[in-house]
Amino acid sequence: MPSFDIVSKVEMNEVDNAVNQTVKEISQRYDFKGSKCEVALENTAIRVLADDDFRLKAILDILQSKFIKRGLSLKALQYGKAESASGGMVRQNITIQQGISKEKGKDINNFIKEFKLKVQSQIQDDQVRVTGKNIDDLQETIRLLKTKEMGIEMQFVNFRP
Repeated sequence: MPSFDIVSKVEMNEVDNAVNQTVKEISQRYDFKGSKCEVALENTAIRVLADDDFRLKAILDILQSKFIKRGLSLKALQYGKAESASGGMVRQNITIQQGISKEKGKDINNFIKEFKLKVQSQIQDDQVRVTGKNIDDLQETIRLLKTKEMGIEMQFVNFRP
């Protein structure tokens, strides 16, 4: 039976490269001379530490531009609340989303069912599998999902005719 999987994956080596490029640019920029700003990748989270809100925003802009240059989606970044840290610094944690949550999986399932195509979708761990007898229905499902804004970056993999 033809099928494909909907996943949300981020290349962590590319994330690491983007963070390293951000750190390098911060160390070279004139407006960051003498500041104690830090950007660090810890597993699936990025920790940003800045002197003030202005510098925090500047660091986030640099980080986002590095993500875009590396072909990474900004939808994979989930920003935590900016909070004050010791020494008058400002800290923000950014979580990198890997996989599709159960809630998003249910949203995707409901969206697919709205169009009454002859396909079935089911949540499997952190991905959604879509199966159907007709390949054209599966391709139409992919097309419809690409037009819908779900708030996450989706990839369509393992297409088996």
